[in-house]
Amino acid sequence: MTDSEFEFLRGFLKQRSGLALTAEKHYLLESRLMPVCRRFKLNGLGDLVTALRAAREGAVERAVVEAMTTNETFFFRDRAPFDLFRDVLLPQALAARAGQRRLRIWCAAASSGQEPYSLAMLLAEAAPRLAGWRVELVATDLSTEVLEKARLGLYNQFEIQRGLPVQLMLKHFEQVGEMWRISQALRQMVDFRPLNLLQPFDHLGSFDIVYCRNVLIYFDTATKADVLRRIADQLAPDGAVLLGAAETVIGITEALAPDAENRGLYRRGRPVAAPAAIAAPAAIAAAPAQPLFPRVAAAR
Repeated sequence: MTDSEFEFLRGFLKQRSGLALTAEKHYLLESRLMPVCRRFKLNGLGDLVTALRAAREGAVERAVVEAMTTNETFFFRDRAPFDLFRDVLLPQALAARAGQRRLRIWCAAASSGQEPYSLAMLLAEAAPRLAGWRVELVATDLSTEVLEKARLGLYNQFEIQRGLPVQLMLKHFEQVGEMWRISQALRQMVDFRPLNLLQPFDHLGSFDIVYCRNVLIYFDTATKADVLRRIADQLAPDGAVLLGAAETVIGITEALAPDAENRGLYRRGRPVAAPAAIAAPAAIAAAPAQPLFPRVAAAR
């Protein structure tokens, strides 16, 4: 791979996915993209760059972006964000939303589904308190391939053992050959949708709780600031955002601010205008009701 080919690929990935590759990532590009070349019968990265420059084949472009996307995830990852949901955020929402009995949650980098399904299990445990509520759990990701896996809810033995308590595995999963499938009731709770965080997402509507974990680490500072500002725009006034353990808003944006009492939790901060080079998102639209939670309560 020549230096000019590397620079083209680096720019292409930055534009399409926000991935900020440093100059020493030649090997990473080659190891991830050579299988794409073989899949599309291209002779090497030079031919791949030619195909991308010509922009003739959308499938090649999607394959390149998905090949470079890191989809490391597991059930109840880092545990603390899920303890916060169970012990702090859900009780607060039950009190604050008692009038309208509606709760909207967004997992903004859902990968193969373990994060939203972890939340779905916690919601199922709280089903008696949520009887009569409309709970919407929206899960998005850039990769259509991992979203398809998420919708199937089918995991191998290694995936099922990573972070998932045995009692929840026995309660919510069934064995299918050598794989494990999460229950249909929990699969129906999650609305999986393809979404690129670099593109407008105001059409999703407003949310009470947003999980945007372990994706901002791949963006440069300007992209992080833009994504966080737009997430804040989608957040209810008393809403909450949870980031990954290595992520923060400090020094990046004032649109969100650390919660004074809970580490890793962020609330709406001072309003920040959109940069002139980036169009401000449209007004938040009221999203139509999605699957009702009582369906899960009835399945218990």
